[in-house]
Amino acid sequence: MTADQPGRICLLRLSALGDVCNTVPVVRAIQRTWPEVEISWIIGRSEHRLVSELPGVEFIVFDKRSGWTGWRRLRRQLGGRRFDVLLHAQVSTRANLLALAVRARRRIGFDRARSREGHGLVVNERIPAAHQQHQALALLSFAQHLGADCRDVDRALPVPADALDFALEHQPVAGRAVLISPASSHAGRNWHAQGYAEVADWIIGQTGRPVLLIGGPSRLEQALGQEIQAHMRQEAINLIGRDTLMQAVAMLERAACVITPDSGPAHFAAAMGTPVVGLYAATWARRSGPLGSLEHCVDCYEQAARQFAGKAPEALRWGQRLEYPGVMDLIPPEQVIERVRRILGD
Repeated sequence: MTADQPGRICLLRLSALGDVCNTVPVVRAIQRTWPEVEISWIIGRSEHRLVSELPGVEFIVFDKRSGWTGWRRLRRQLGGRRFDVLLHAQVSTRANLLALAVRARRRIGFDRARSREGHGLVVNERIPAAHQQHQALALLSFAQHLGADCRDVDRALPVPADALDFALEHQPVAGRAVLISPASSHAGRNWHAQGYAEVADWIIGQTGRPVLLIGGPSRLEQALGQEIQAHMRQEAINLIGRDTLMQAVAMLERAACVITPDSGPAHFAAAMGTPVVGLYAATWARRSGPLGSLEHCVDCYEQAARQFAGKAPEALRWGQRLEYPGVMDLIPPEQVIERVRRILGD
């Protein structure tokens, strides 16, 4: 081990699913640079399902609903271990409190502009400030700050065999179907059912490709899927609530393209190399869009900033959400269709 090589690293990133997906390249870059490094990742319970197959990582799973009981359990799990480095890659009160349980000589966090809720009190080193940096690149900055080689790092999520079997059953021909994952965990980022229906009808009617609806089992997602179907003239295949998280990742990997708002599946698909038509107005694709597919996004955030906040987008805090009623109605279906047409080339 060289003087510059860390022996033990603790990575703290609990959530959300999209950000956890974008943290995988951090781990890969570190492992590629220092194959013998020991990495322990403190992660949320739901988010752990997304990366549990990632090799060479000890996962310390924290239930965000457990409060102080969970904090004390985390301390017992750590067992007084000392790490060379803490990569504190989340700025929330909960994460900052968890960081106090980690004993590490170097405690690397976000720069001052991106710190809040006491983040600066639990770190002693910071990644470089970067004006209006994409969130995925901000996370990768933690590996770069350590000196890891981040060039052309593998971003793909590890997909278990049983998840691939599900995708093969529903998409026997790779690169054929168009997937619509219509719901974000934030309802204010969701597009309307009529828009999805118009786009899906165009895809089926004009290209002959199948359209599959995917999503979680929540009432909101299932209701949105049913509403989309009710507005359609053609017939889409509705798999909402029928797949697991990793089956969804496998489905996204085999798709011709994916249509989705600012959500975890946008990042999953982009990580797997699938083009994403991201739908943005409540948030800005420049910060949180699917990396590698930003040119495919329909981004109405600038218009939303002026209409709903009365300011140019550059005058707002970087990352400010505009989750106002009606903001996603700014997205015109014809622009979504044009992006899909360019990707499919049909």
